[in-house]
Amino acid sequence: MAANETGHKLLEVSGLTMDFGGLRAIDNVGLDIYEGEIVALIGPNGAGKTTFFNCVTGIYEPTGGDVKIYPKGNGSKRINGMKPNRITALGMARTFQNIRLFPAMTVLENVMIGRHCRTRNGILRAIIGGAAMAREEKESIEKSYQLLKKVGLADVADEFSRNLSYGAQRRLEIARALATDPFLLLLDEPAAGMNPQETLELDALITRIRDEEKVAILLIEHDMKLVMNISDRIYVMEYGKKIAQGTPLEIKENPKVIEAYLGEEAHA
Repeated sequence: MAANETGHKLLEVSGLTMDFGGLRAIDNVGLDIYEGEIVALIGPNGAGKTTFFNCVTGIYEPTGGDVKIYPKGNGSKRINGMKPNRITALGMARTFQNIRLFPAMTVLENVMIGRHCRTRNGILRAIIGGAAMAREEKESIEKSYQLLKKVGLADVADEFSRNLSYGAQRRLEIARALATDPFLLLLDEPAAGMNPQETLELDALITRIRDEEKVAILLIEHDMKLVMNISDRIYVMEYGKKIAQGTPLEIKENPKVIEAYLGEEAHA
């Protein structure tokens, strides 16, 4: 099992609040993630999960509360209002509910785009070229190819990303996020639109990323089987509020959760 709250804290969200005009989409929500954990954020549609992700990753600036990350050896950094690319550079990467690949680029090129925030050579060096530039380009290709092997896409590296199956595109998005060398990876509904076999493969992939890459993971997911299989801890939201947190077993048996969310499936 993964590290618990005795490990190194990576993300601390406290009192997070987000208003859109008169609507309170997130209401005083807190969440912590520690090294080596897979944590899930679940709840019915409209609970505010993606809004929460958007506040944490710089898409929105929250109305209230604090979002802090703890890059190893660098103390804490408050990231409220920081631009998404700066947050990525600090070590927190994400995927999106709607796939955001570059369809006219190859699979390999899509992953190399993710390497951009880790390359040292600027625009001028890229134009001038030279040995350092060539070396960095070679390293970038090799690293990107290794990531494609990890997600099972090395054999389609030269294929245009638009030609991949839906499940493969999802895995490519995860590879591109990993290319930024994150210590924390946020996955927004990674199993959405996948068939049962693809979901099973995703289950194994997420666990492997945590174990082999030493990357902690926070995921939003509707596939309850996947959530219960791989999560160390689960947070539950409803109507913008946190209504429960605990281990998969605790969540499964929580009456509030059964009523709010798991009951939906029981009555489907």
